[in-house]
Amino acid sequence: MKKYTKEHLMELVKKENVEFIHLQFTDIMGVMKNISITCEQFEKALDNEIMFDGSSIDGFVRIDESDMYLRPDLDTFRIFPWSGEYKEARLICDVYNSDGTPFEGCPRNALKRTVNEAKEMGYTMNVGPECEFFLFHTDEKGEPSLNTHDNAGYFDLAPADLGGSARKDMIITLKKMGFNIEASHHENAPGQHEIDFEYADAVTTADNIMTFKMVVRIVAQRHGLHATFMPKPKNNMAGSGMHLNISLAHLDGTNAFYDENDKMQFTDVAYNFLGGLLTHAKAFTAITNPTINSYKRLVAGYEAPVMIAWAEGNRSPLIRIPSKKGASTRIELRSPDPSANPYLALAVTLKSGVDGIKNNIRPTNGVKNNLYDMEEQDLRDQGIDRLPTNLKEALIEFSKDEFMKKALGNHLYERTIDAALYEWNKYSKFVTEWEIDRYLMKF
Repeated sequence: MKKYTKEHLMELVKKENVEFIHLQFTDIMGVMKNISITCEQFEKALDNEIMFDGSSIDGFVRIDESDMYLRPDLDTFRIFPWSGEYKEARLICDVYNSDGTPFEGCPRNALKRTVNEAKEMGYTMNVGPECEFFLFHTDEKGEPSLNTHDNAGYFDLAPADLGGSARKDMIITLKKMGFNIEASHHENAPGQHEIDFEYADAVTTADNIMTFKMVVRIVAQRHGLHATFMPKPKNNMAGSGMHLNISLAHLDGTNAFYDENDKMQFTDVAYNFLGGLLTHAKAFTAITNPTINSYKRLVAGYEAPVMIAWAEGNRSPLIRIPSKKGASTRIELRSPDPSANPYLALAVTLKSGVDGIKNNIRPTNGVKNNLYDMEEQDLRDQGIDRLPTNLKEALIEFSKDEFMKKALGNHLYERTIDAALYEWNKYSKFVTEWEIDRYLMKF
């Protein structure tokens, strides 16, 4: 990544005739927020002097403590390749209190705290996400429908994959934004796609996921399509996941998970990190799968994980160990979905793995069989537990695990619970079409 200075950015904005700069940050629900300034205010932004009302952002602060400041990360400066008559650029920001301290409720700050903890132990977390999404037609008013743009399946090509043109434009735009794209393809469900980009350190990856979502939505809109990262928008088809390929590196850059002398070519650090993920999986699911709809994806039959187990190669458990080793040795966590706040999702998974390292938690529940084909009794005999089946269950597990509070800090921990309870209570009171169809004539 480029390393910018204030002077360099001032010169670049002037040279490129950038008129507007968007100062981006993320709320606790993973929604990107934005304050736009003109080029005349750019130096003020670089001096961390742009203030906003934090009480206007869900989950931030009360109205009597609302003054907050944005501190841009200079290395995140990018000029938007879709700029029209006026060039536009962006900077991703951290949120700070008025007294100059990092705001505890800023998700990016929470991830940075955990990253620094791992760094003190001698490790850097690297993550390669696999982001899936759906493309749907819009109606005559420009509103999204549930009509897919194709009836294609895994790896299909045009003409079956009619979204290929939009996907190509997304890739070109992402490359212009500095992404290194590794692969893209049509996914299992009609209208479903995946674009994979190169792994990076945890904070950069979380930034990239937020940028990725923005680019995909904007390009889709220009093709007359609606892009959604909703985990499961339609019945009887696969949902969208956001698998996380995780590894730790020593501070010299070498892979801390690889040991050529081990049977599985794993180090003790890798086994313990894996053990930490398995131990805290029930609790962190409330973060990696934060919506009511998330749990419509986490069901058997659609290749999404349901059981808390791990395996080499086998794609049915929660965690898969890919066969490629050496510098590519990693752990693939398969449960997260793209509705998750990436900063919080990476914070809780890194913290869980670090707990495994600190407390020498060795993984159990390694499997070779397809878990979807195993009988319930066999699962119990092997001590294989299940992920939460709905948001309320996940929230109960999250609340029971004091470790989650340490991972997020008190502010984010409490606001996350409040937001999830609000969502669950609203859902619990809503009568669905399924209930009408099922019960209206029956009783």
